Amino acid sequence: MHKDLPALAGKIRRMLAMKSEHFITQPAELNVLHALSDAELHAFARSHGWRVMRRVGGRQIEFYNDAGLRPNE
Repeated sequence: MHKDLPALAGKIRRMLAMKSEHFITQPAELNVLHALSDAELHAFARSHGWRVMRRVGGRQIEFYNDAGLRPNE
């Protein structure tokens, strides 16, 4: 696991508490997520009760709250 992943998860959690989606576009944040395989990224999102989608050739990653999932925290 990347050392900055917990901090990024906290930011995503805070943003999704205010809005229905959060877009990761900052290069430093994208680097953290690009270090994960697709399966790891989806497992990370699912463990927090989110959905995730890669957009714009991987230059943007979107997170959404998933009402059908409950976080494993």
